[in-house]
Amino acid sequence: MLKEERVQIAKRVAEEFETGDIINLGVGIPTMIPDFLGGKEVYLHSENGLLGIGPTPPEEEIDMDLISASKQPITMSPGASLFSSSDSFAMIRGSHVDAAVLGALQVDETGRLANWAVPGKSILGVGGAMDLVAGAKKIILSLTHQSKDGTPKLVAELTYPNSGLRKADMVVTEKGVFRFIDETMYLVEIDENITVEELRKITDAHFEVSSDLKTMNQ
Repeated sequence: MLKEERVQIAKRVAEEFETGDIINLGVGIPTMIPDFLGGKEVYLHSENGLLGIGPTPPEEEIDMDLISASKQPITMSPGASLFSSSDSFAMIRGSHVDAAVLGALQVDETGRLANWAVPGKSILGVGGAMDLVAGAKKIILSLTHQSKDGTPKLVAELTYPNSGLRKADMVVTEKGVFRFIDETMYLVEIDENITVEELRKITDAHFEVSSDLKTMNQ
C-alpha cells in the first residue's frame, strides 16, 4: 500500500475525534494518527500503561525505552501519565476509553471484525484486541480495502476468527468511509478516484449508499 494512501486513512480517522476524547490506537495505520490531529486536544492511550501519547519523534530523538504497545517509538504530551498495564486494561474494561482505532483482516457487512488470527498460521494470541472490542465506547476500523493479492477485506461473512461480540461503528479504507446502522453497512464517503460501481467490484460485502454521499477527505 502506498504511503499516501495510509496517510489518507489516518487523516480521515483523526477527523472523528472530539476534544477531550480518550483514544486507543492499534497496530499499523492507527499509529500514524498522532501526526494528523492538527492540535486537537485528545488523550491517546496505550495498553502498556500510558495516557498522553504525543507526535512521532524525529529519528535523532527516538528513545526505545519509550514505546507504545505496538512497539513504536513515541513521545509524551505535557501532562501525560504512566501506570501499570493492569490499570490500563481496567480503563478499557471499565469503558473509560471513548474510541478504539483498530486494524482488521476482515470486516463483515454487519460490522463483525476479525483482526487477530489467520487460520493455519501461528499466532501469539488475541492480545488487547478482545478487550478493546468489548470495552471501548466506539470502534473505528482503519485498513486497506484489499489484501496484497487483491482479496476484499470487506466480506459478506467472516472466514477468520471473530474478535468479539461487539461490532464496529465505522470502517475507513483508502477507497471510502462506511458506517454501520442497525447492522447494515452504509457508504457515506467515497474516494474521488473511484465510482460506486467500481467500489462494489472490489467489495465482497453488500453495502447501501448514503443519500448524502460525500467525497472523502474534502
